[in-house]
Amino acid sequence: MWRLFWLAVSWQLLAGLASAAISVPFFADLERLSRLVDISYCIGNTGVHKPFQCVSRCKDFPALSLVNTWSTGVLMGDSCGYIAHDGADEAAGLETRKGRGSIIVAFRGTYSITNTIVDLSTVPQKYVPYPSPDDGSKMPREPPRHRCDNCTVHMGFLDSWRNARRVVLPELQKLRAEYPSYSIQLVGHSLGGAVACLAALELKVSLGFDGVSVTTFGEPRVGNYQLARFVDDVFGLDGDNDEALEARPYRRVTHANDPVPLLPLEEWGYHPHGGEVYITKPNLTPSESDIRTCVGDSDPACSAGAESASLVKTVRRLLHFSRVGAGTVRAHLETLSFPARFRLWELFFAHRDYFWRLGLCVPGGDPANWGKGWAAPDPDQEPGEL
Repeated sequence: MWRLFWLAVSWQLLAGLASAAISVPFFADLERLSRLVDISYCIGNTGVHKPFQCVSRCKDFPALSLVNTWSTGVLMGDSCGYIAHDGADEAAGLETRKGRGSIIVAFRGTYSITNTIVDLSTVPQKYVPYPSPDDGSKMPREPPRHRCDNCTVHMGFLDSWRNARRVVLPELQKLRAEYPSYSIQLVGHSLGGAVACLAALELKVSLGFDGVSVTTFGEPRVGNYQLARFVDDVFGLDGDNDEALEARPYRRVTHANDPVPLLPLEEWGYHPHGGEVYITKPNLTPSESDIRTCVGDSDPACSAGAESASLVKTVRRLLHFSRVGAGTVRAHLETLSFPARFRLWELFFAHRDYFWRLGLCVPGGDPANWGKGWAAPDPDQEPGEL
C-alpha cells in the first residue's frame, strides 16, 4: 500500500514539472505560426504567389512579402516550403534596418500520414553538422562551440534538408545581409518539423547565424540520443525554470493523441529532444489553459506519458485505409517489429489539429464545420490521402 502511495506521489511531482498553462502572448505566437506553416501546404497545390497570395491564410499576413518557394523530390526525399519576410516595421513607417522584423522559413509536411508512419522505419545514418555538406570554401570564422559526437539522423530527413538547402541557404544569406536585425523563424509541421530542426542546426552551428528560432508542430524524432542532446545543447533546452520555458528558442509543439512525435521508436535508436510544448486538449480549439510547457526530453506529463497501448492496431488501420492486403499488413508489421505498447489513436485528425486543422490549402484554412473539433472516422469509410 505504501509503495503505491509513494508511486502516486512521485507521479504527481513529475507531472508538476510541466507548467500547467501558458501566457496569452505565447499562445498568440504559437497560433500565428501554425497558420504560417499551414500556408506551406499550398506549395505543390495551387501555389503561393508574390507579393504574398494564396487561397488559404495568406490574407492574414498583409505585411509578409514572399521571397521564394521550393518543391523537390517525392515522399521522404521531398521538401516543400516558402521563404518570406515580415515588413511590419516598414508598414509602420520605421527604418527597415533598424526594425524588429522577421524572416520566415516554412517547411511543409507530408500529405499522407500513412506514408509518414511507414517511412519512419528508415534506418538512421551518421550526422555531421561541421563542416556543412556542399559548403565548399565557405567556412565559419571560428570552430563551432558544439560537437555532435556519435550522432545519427533519419536519412530521409537529412536527404530532404539537403534537397531544400540549395534554395534556402543562398536566400537566407542574402536576406541576412539586407536585413541584419531581422530574426529568422523556422517553422515546420510533421516531417517538415524534422527538416526545420536540421536546417536550424546548420544555420546556428555551421554558419554561425544568431537570432534563429524554431517552432515545429507534430515533429517526429529526428535522430538518436546523442543528436537529441546536441539539439538541447545548441538551443539551451535543459532549463526547468517556468519563466524561461516560454523563452526557449526551440518550441516542439505536440498534441494529445498524435503518435508522430513518438516515432520512430526508441527501439530503433531514436530519442526526442527538449523544448516540448504539449497541447492537452484532444479536439479543436485549445485555449491557454490547455497547453503546457514541458521539462526535459521526455516529460511524463506531456506526450511521453501517453505511450500506453498498441501502435500495431493503428498501423493495421492505416494500411487498411491504403488498400493494402492482409498478408502484406502482417508481413509489414513483422518487418517493423512494432511493440505492443501504444494505444489505438485516431491520428488522422490528431496529427493535423494544431490550433487549426493543418494541411488544407482551401479558403480560410479549413471548412467552416471543421473548426469545431472532430469526430472519430468511420472505419468502413475509404478516405483519400491522409
